[in-house]
Amino acid sequence: MAKHIIVIDIVGLEKKHISETVTPNIFDISKTGETRDIETVFPAVTCTVQSSLLSGSYPEIHGIISNGLYDRQQYAVSFWEQSSNLVQADRIWDIAKRHGSGLKTAVLFWQNTMYCNADIVLTPRPLHMDERMIMWCYNKPPGFYDKLSRKIGKFDLSWYWGPLVSKKSSEWIELATEFVLEEERPNYLFTYIPHLDYALQRNGIAYNNLKDDLRFVDDLVGRLVKKVTDIGISEDTQIIIFSEYAFTNVKSDISLNKIFRENDLLSVRDIEGIEYLDLEYSKAFAMVDHQIAHIYVKENYTNSVKKILEGIKGVDITLDGELKRKMRINHQRSGDLIAVSNADKWFSYYWWFDPTKAPTFAKKVDIHRKPGYDPVELFFDPVTKSIPCDGKLVKGSHGRLPSGDEPKPVYVSNKKNISATNESANLSIVTIGKYLKSLL
Repeated sequence: MAKHIIVIDIVGLEKKHISETVTPNIFDISKTGETRDIETVFPAVTCTVQSSLLSGSYPEIHGIISNGLYDRQQYAVSFWEQSSNLVQADRIWDIAKRHGSGLKTAVLFWQNTMYCNADIVLTPRPLHMDERMIMWCYNKPPGFYDKLSRKIGKFDLSWYWGPLVSKKSSEWIELATEFVLEEERPNYLFTYIPHLDYALQRNGIAYNNLKDDLRFVDDLVGRLVKKVTDIGISEDTQIIIFSEYAFTNVKSDISLNKIFRENDLLSVRDIEGIEYLDLEYSKAFAMVDHQIAHIYVKENYTNSVKKILEGIKGVDITLDGELKRKMRINHQRSGDLIAVSNADKWFSYYWWFDPTKAPTFAKKVDIHRKPGYDPVELFFDPVTKSIPCDGKLVKGSHGRLPSGDEPKPVYVSNKKNISATNESANLSIVTIGKYLKSLL
């Protein structure tokens, strides 16, 4: 076993993106190892996939059923909650601590890592102070972010999400990873390069500057490899690159909550001319996340809601109890029904018919108050100086499991040891997780 395992999460990367001319550093990693298509988990969204890899289990076990969760008792939706306590399965660092292995673990910018058992943790957590926001990162051990920011500067959340998102976020995370490598020499290091994710959502899967963005991501990988070499641990290091999911081109969105409202299933409250969701009185509503939607249904309305879903153009399939079990997402947090869109569609959370009645957060970058993931936050309308509620702006999406010749995520490593135990089996996110746990 290698003394050091570095896992780099490059969202949206595919096998076809990797070549000697465009991504020479990633290509070089595979020369002594391998490059393989992998099977992701359902739904193919960040929080779910990351929890599956880190625990070697499916959402039916770990309970992270999407990037958001619905509290049935509180009638409340929460997206991008960072607490590690939401994950209901042991992850790499939990096992390492319990076995008293003495292995040092580090995780940078992965979801659901606040308060986790890793030795080193870094994840964005802005502080809302009166009328201003402090760009802070949750960090462990305490003071680690201060030490890091003195070296490379502070992290700016506007680089990471919203219409001002840029390469700077991936560059900063890469520099932070170099710092951790040099200062801490962890045995397990998990890091994240998000740039392709933003670009593919904005532009679709074959945009003009794709090769430039691939070269940029590859250069960051090259810097990390150089750092590994410079500090003298290259011979004892396994480098693993994987992508959580691949993208499909999308043409438009589907607003399930509008459809439910048209069928007298979704209720709203008008407060001073603004329409807010009334989940207490709604018979059905959709918590949406890219190409999947968890639909929470009041008793006795399941069949009628399912019939409506089956009649919506652009909805590929609706999962009920049996199909949820087959897709390994039969968890109490899951929707009573789960809708999956066609490859060229995605689900928006909108429920209003009159745009003047939309809540103020609809036209802002506000990831926590919306009852669904909103990729339109990547766009900005200079006329209204706000986020436009126009689902046709989004050109790429994910969440469904790929079928046929649809794009697949990828696994790259400088070693072939994972194939030694999985030669005849399809390589999956869960298989990779089990492999990493086995090294403990």
